[in-house]
Amino acid sequence: MGSLEVQATMSRDRDQDLLYLRSKLTDMEDRSRRDNIRIHGIPENKEGPDIQAFLSSTLPRLTSLDFDPPIEFQRAHRISPKRSDNPARPRPIIACLLRHNRTRQILQVACNHGPFWIDQYDIRITADYSILRRPMNVERPF
Repeated sequence: MGSLEVQATMSRDRDQDLLYLRSKLTDMEDRSRRDNIRIHGIPENKEGPDIQAFLSSTLPRLTSLDFDPPIEFQRAHRISPKRSDNPARPRPIIACLLRHNRTRQILQVACNHGPFWIDQYDIRITADYSILRRPMNVERPF
């Protein structure tokens, strides 16, 4: 009987360690994503060949913020492969901004303003969280 109790205690300890490590991993992943924003709803190919130039001109218009100097990006791209199940639903754009304060400004306006509009398209800007912390409505805002 003693061996069974030892095994149960070891199993509980491993479960606690696993929860702790998952928490640390999620925290590290979120910290690495803190300068990223996700932009939902921009139609496919609307950005043209240069997505960073498109975002540099579009984000100030959407948010009504005056970015001086202009927004700088580390990278920007659409995420996931093209959708074959629902081609009318555009893939999100993820953009990693060079300056953290710009990310915060954009997210603050997006939080206070709600959805933006480009032509007749409903555009939403959200923070980029790890999959464990991502709210369900962020991934499917429409």
